[in-house]
Amino acid sequence: MSVASVPSSPRRNLAPVMPWVSAWQEALYGVRGFYRDPAGPAGHFATSAHGPTGRLFARALVNFAAQHRCSGIVDIGAGRGELLTHLHSLAPHLRLTGMDVVCRPGGLPPSVEWVASPGGAGLPALPKSVGPLLIIANEWLDVVPCPIAEVDATGRLREVEVDGGGRERLGAIAGESRTFTAEDLAWAQRWWPYSDRPGTRVEIGLTRDRALRALVDQLESGVVLAIDYGHLSTDRPRRGSLLGYRRGRAVPPVPDGSCDLTAHVAIDSLPAGRVLSQRAALGELVRPAAAVPYGVARRDPSAYLAALQENSALAELRGAGLGDFWWVITEVPTARDPLT
Repeated sequence: MSVASVPSSPRRNLAPVMPWVSAWQEALYGVRGFYRDPAGPAGHFATSAHGPTGRLFARALVNFAAQHRCSGIVDIGAGRGELLTHLHSLAPHLRLTGMDVVCRPGGLPPSVEWVASPGGAGLPALPKSVGPLLIIANEWLDVVPCPIAEVDATGRLREVEVDGGGRERLGAIAGESRTFTAEDLAWAQRWWPYSDRPGTRVEIGLTRDRALRALVDQLESGVVLAIDYGHLSTDRPRRGSLLGYRRGRAVPPVPDGSCDLTAHVAIDSLPAGRVLSQRAALGELVRPAAAVPYGVARRDPSAYLAALQENSALAELRGAGLGDFWWVITEVPTARDPLT
């Protein structure tokens, strides 16, 4: 995706050329990585967990956890604890744990646990639990770095390399690099049908598949719920989807730590039991607030305003954009899926 007329990166550098997957990991999770910025992700973009939609989104997840009889919730990529704060206010009886690359944010309720994570596909051990857990990975897989490949002038798929200023070049052919292997090529041939037209790009989703599988394999019982934007084999983007975000704006992807770096997820390649849209999921989990007659606004303006705000938040969560997100549901035996 191209972005015109955007601010230049505030801290470009002359870092050595390296495969995109490596530069991406360092730019987001390294010592000076984007996700270590004190402002946190919410300083640059909003997810379902942020702003006016956050509390309603949390309520849907509490309902989901209750239907699956989960005794705790783990938030992967918890940012600065925004979702956890909402979850605690709605269900203080649940054992809540956040994981992110930063230290425990200030202001979290004392009972909320926090575990530092290396970032990307690498995750620490899940907390031990006496009952099923709900693992929430909301907009996590899209920031698990993956190899980026491009078809060259001879029709071969080659790894894309980049320097710290965002300048690219074509590197190794599949199987000739530790970051672009024969397994990656096999994944592309199966899951991302591409032409031999020069310039065609493929974002190799094997790292995301393995990250989700590793998360599921850690879980003793419960449900892993990955929520993200993505595509299917019938609508893969020919030029890929890698993009940067800085202070609420889409910008060219530059791996210098100044912006988020994200690419849509190949949803159909993920190891999952069931996939549905957020629009459909929330239709089952959250009912619209009862309409309050306008005349009641004078007698109880707070109730009237609350109903309007809740329905507005639900409309946003289920509308174009957030409503198109995918809910990828993977159960570990003892849990059950009530949405079937």
